[in-house]
Amino acid sequence: MGERVGLKDDEWSIISELLPPETGRGCRPAQDNRRYFEGMMWIARTGSQWRHLPDEYGKWNSVFRRYRRWVSTGVFDAMLETLAEMVGRDVTADMIDSTVVRAHHCAVGIKKGLRKPRLLADREGASAPNSTRDAMPKVAHSGSC
Repeated sequence: MGERVGLKDDEWSIISELLPPETGRGCRPAQDNRRYFEGMMWIARTGSQWRHLPDEYGKWNSVFRRYRRWVSTGVFDAMLETLAEMVGRDVTADMIDSTVVRAHHCAVGIKKGLRKPRLLADREGASAPNSTRDAMPKVAHSGSC
């Protein structure tokens, strides 16, 4: 079972206001946003597949469907904008995004010891053709065909 990624109550009080209220589907009541949000955080932190989400966060498919619904409706974009505005007022807070984080050279596919990355055009000229048509043996047809 995975390590639980929990929010402190004061953190949740800020984030909970930014999430849409969920209504149940049919006769089933909606599950808790906090539990599902923490499940989404667990997936983001571990990089695991949705099917490996621990049961303590709810059914993986339910968490995934809510995640997809929030992505498609722009919930996370709006949350990021609001949190960025809040952080802008706080001088002691730091925000990290992809413009700050640098990837290790292994993450970009550069081989160890290679000083200059090869261009895509260089690789294309050296690679085998995508089609297997020329690799097939030639068939000699008889004169009667």
